[in-house]
Amino acid sequence: MAKVTTPARWQSEQFQISPEHIRISTAAAIALGLKSGRVYRDAHCGCVNLLEHYPQGCFANCVYCGLARERPGVPEDNTFIRVAWPLYPTQLVADKIAERERDGKIGRVCVSQVQDHRANDDLIEIVDRVHRSAPAVPLSALVSATLLDQVWLRRIQATGVDIIGIGLDAATEAVFNQTRGKDVRSPHDWNHHWRIIRAARELYGPMNVNCHIIVGLGETDRDLVNLFAQLHAEQIAGYLFSFNPEPGSAMQTNPRQPIRRWRRVQLVKYLIENDKLSPDAIEFDADGNMANMDAPGQILSQAIAAGFAFMTNGCPDRRGNMTCNRPYGS
Repeated sequence: MAKVTTPARWQSEQFQISPEHIRISTAAAIALGLKSGRVYRDAHCGCVNLLEHYPQGCFANCVYCGLARERPGVPEDNTFIRVAWPLYPTQLVADKIAERERDGKIGRVCVSQVQDHRANDDLIEIVDRVHRSAPAVPLSALVSATLLDQVWLRRIQATGVDIIGIGLDAATEAVFNQTRGKDVRSPHDWNHHWRIIRAARELYGPMNVNCHIIVGLGETDRDLVNLFAQLHAEQIAGYLFSFNPEPGSAMQTNPRQPIRRWRRVQLVKYLIENDKLSPDAIEFDADGNMANMDAPGQILSQAIAAGFAFMTNGCPDRRGNMTCNRPYGS
């Protein structure tokens, strides 16, 4: 029997898929008036995070992710970073962004890809729609490096995207393969990710490319410090996430990281990035955990008291202030 294929236009109408439809974080949906509710402590959601949607979900198989290919359930019911991402028509979302932009309440819009053969073309279309509706809003793209080459990086930049985010997630190649690469039947490749990261850095410029890094996938403190130093040397931003077990994922029973480790890692990253601590000044125990750091007490006390080290890492608004505060990601 011949295979029956459904034209993309019909799929979009039947399944409400991208680019005609887009998922949006719950906080952003509340901020745009698409969903009722309040954000805890009346926190301001300055960055509208959007996510591509396909009926098959994501074809990658990252074992910690709520969107993984082998996670049970249908994609519409799955959470991502432990929250629901309701689905809306893309143009409706773009129009709501434009309305809120007129009130000066949009810091940035970020469109995230999933692993799908349609994802690149659809990213361009979604960004174009947002840009046409709200041309002054800064735009980021959180991309799947596996789908990209230099040509696609240039095409994305031509739409008005000025910051590229790449989910490296793992601090080492071994951890990468064990959690989102070949060891878990996933298409991602460590070396290709780094080729795309560096190609994007060359094209978009210093600190306009960021790597997402998850603390708690099986890496050591030494691994993280080495990665922080490498990113800092190459003028690539590192955005930290703390592992939290996603219900239904393969790592759902893994423990989250102790808060002491998370704060220690945040502090060391901040000091390295601000040239206040050399990686060589950090001592590790036999297991690769931080044991001591040779840093002046005044520098440590000032950094701790100021609190910036412990704030969420995220893309800035047009004034340079951090606007992507995603509390459930950190």
